[in-house]
Amino acid sequence: MRIYLDLVFLLNFSYDFLILMTVSLTLKRHCKLIRLFLGALLGSLSLILLFLPFPKIILFFLKILVSLFMLLISFKYKDLKYTLNNILYLYMISITLGGFLYYLNNEFSYKNKGLVFYFDGLSPNYILLLIIAPIILFLYYFDHKKMLSTYNLNYEVKIVFKDNKELICEGFIDSGNKLKDPLTHKYIILIEDYLLKDYIHNKNPIYVPYKALNKTGIIPCYQIKYLIINEHKFINYLVGLSHDKFNLEGINCLLNYKLMEDICLKN
Repeated sequence: MRIYLDLVFLLNFSYDFLILMTVSLTLKRHCKLIRLFLGALLGSLSLILLFLPFPKIILFFLKILVSLFMLLISFKYKDLKYTLNNILYLYMISITLGGFLYYLNNEFSYKNKGLVFYFDGLSPNYILLLIIAPIILFLYYFDHKKMLSTYNLNYEVKIVFKDNKELICEGFIDSGNKLKDPLTHKYIILIEDYLLKDYIHNKNPIYVPYKALNKTGIIPCYQIKYLIINEHKFINYLVGLSHDKFNLEGINCLLNYKLMEDICLKN
């Protein structure tokens, strides 16, 4: 049996890239394509492990370790829950795609040896599978999108301050956040305070009173130029400091509920 290593590498890279792309779209990770490319490249280079004399159990754990590094390269590390969800969806999508491709190979391959299906030469099946794989993953993503609406409230947010400094964070539209400054009539988005330490020094805050669940307090807020979400600019917002960590995976900004209306109007 002849094995075309360049073809195996190309197919493996293509599938890894498609799987990482599907994870990114499903969970709205807002990562750059170059990071997905590098993550898929690492996954493809792991084919070298197949030619090393490791016991099966060691090889199994090495594959898990490689998949973890693929995710860290693609999506970075933000917190444990964020990373565990990335791992969960990577394997769910991989199993879904792998199951379909295994079935198709089992149906249409002329020869097989164990779980390895092959032709004596370059098979048109490889091209067919490469075309079918994105369709399978799109159907998975489309079906998942209908079932889960939570992630549709996640947005990448760019905050531009008065001195033109920019901060990019992961935002979630919180239906409970209807905070508004009674003096400036600007709406408030909340950000975990550790993110703002390099942006608000020597700035005078606006103290805005709030009341929630029979609890009252004052939130220090800061003027900004505008927000950018989905390439649209939004003004009339303040940034408020939250000293509590948000219990949402990967989220470090709670957007005002007013933004749901504003985003719909922009779209």
